[in-house]
Amino acid sequence: MDSEMNTGNSKKCCNNGKQSNNMNHNQIPKLNREVAGVLPASQTQVEKVLQFGEGNFLRAFVDSFIHQLNACGHFNGSVVVVQPIAQGLVDALNAQDGCYTVVLRGLEAGKPVSSTQVVTSISRAINPYTDIDTYLELMKNPHLRFVVSNTTEAGIAYSSTDKPEDRPPASFPGKVTAFLFERYKHFGGDNTKGFIFLPCELIDNSGDNLKAIVLKHAQNWQLPEDFIRWVNEANYFANTLVDRIVTGYPKDEISNFEKEHCYKDDLLVTGEIFHFFAIEAPKAALAEIEDVMPFHKVGLNVALSDDITPYKLRKVRILNGSHTMSVLAAYLSGKDTVGEMMADPLFIEYLKKGIYQEIIPTLDLDEEDLKSFAAAVFDRFANPHIKHYLLSIALNSVSKFKARVLPTIFDYYEKTGQLPDVLTFGFAALLAFYKCEEMRDGAAIGKRPVGASAKLEEYKIQDSPEILEFFVDVWKQENLAVIVNKICANEALWDTDLNQLPGFAAKVTQYLQSILQQGVQKSIEKL
Repeated sequence: MDSEMNTGNSKKCCNNGKQSNNMNHNQIPKLNREVAGVLPASQTQVEKVLQFGEGNFLRAFVDSFIHQLNACGHFNGSVVVVQPIAQGLVDALNAQDGCYTVVLRGLEAGKPVSSTQVVTSISRAINPYTDIDTYLELMKNPHLRFVVSNTTEAGIAYSSTDKPEDRPPASFPGKVTAFLFERYKHFGGDNTKGFIFLPCELIDNSGDNLKAIVLKHAQNWQLPEDFIRWVNEANYFANTLVDRIVTGYPKDEISNFEKEHCYKDDLLVTGEIFHFFAIEAPKAALAEIEDVMPFHKVGLNVALSDDITPYKLRKVRILNGSHTMSVLAAYLSGKDTVGEMMADPLFIEYLKKGIYQEIIPTLDLDEEDLKSFAAAVFDRFANPHIKHYLLSIALNSVSKFKARVLPTIFDYYEKTGQLPDVLTFGFAALLAFYKCEEMRDGAAIGKRPVGASAKLEEYKIQDSPEILEFFVDVWKQENLAVIVNKICANEALWDTDLNQLPGFAAKVTQYLQSILQQGVQKSIEKL
């Protein structure tokens, strides 16, 4: 049975939390601050956080964290949300007074856990495309100190069409530059009125990239040199690492949630229990974050560091690497989801050997921390509330393998003088997955066995055209050793000639032949 933790203040409108038989769907109230039983944010908190983005991720991540800080009296501030594009959820947020429900579900040490939380940290939401004056009025707020964002990976990008007179500039960095300039002018260049930026976009060095584009806009717009100095001296642009799977609005379950909660919530968001937030900034900014936002005091898994590289490496090598080394083999064995893979003891052992015996020994990090992270990975993969399709994860597997797994193979060989069995097998599974004879509708066509029969079913291999065309061409060869040699030698794929790694091509050929002749299951049993 799931354990449940209700950290919100929502009032029950039905007996024992169950909908009355006489109450129909239209009679259920919509969630707002009155239904949640909380005062308006303007009466209890000042707006300290400016947030660009109103999507599911930030609402189930940073906004939830701030709610927990407020609930324990550690922040006493609210979030004002700005819609970064013309279409969004501003009206829906304001209709619910900024309130919404976060339902988190997953496994911890293999046991089901869940939490339900009514988040009340958002004070209001603004659409700058329809209410530019209210948006610009924000720059006069002396209490604003933090800027949070999630504008998708494409959001932190330079746009040459942005102009300082645009109301507002189209791009997110353009909006930031214009906003900062207005704030700089209003406060006369006061160095205490800058911001700590916490960009949560899924790109490497998000803060550094955002700052570079802001400075480029400032120069191209010919803004004063003193403003550029103020941007550099009065503002911190942190790099972040964010980790939580947010599954969004549960349309297939919403009626059940309405009956359970006794209110309608158009913004209800679901996600996994696991979370991790790493913030990289200069020590002065980190000290302020720790003082003003003491995440650790409410049990949140947030790391503050002047170098988050170890956390990135841990995530890429263990979480992402184990995905990449296993999903293609699992798909070729007839499985369709990560959940199906995690229900097979053979693949559990495959993952354990790959992670604990091959990946972790190559990482110069705290061993207990690595093992704890790895244990969480198994719980996350097995989460029954998240349905990950293997074929979706297989997208662009060549570049993923190069970034996530190959470095571990090289490090393992350097440390032991041997090749790692599971990771090398994972490479052979990649080659088997990319076995194709033709292109169709922009994808290469592979085939996998169906059950115990000799029947084959087609699947689409999705990658860049030049990569797919290479594999179609190379698989025209009849000699398996020649095929492996040509694939390993393609430096455009791997940035190196993998034939130079002693014994690698021969071992891959051996595993690949076994996969093609005996299937994945029997081949893994021999590892």
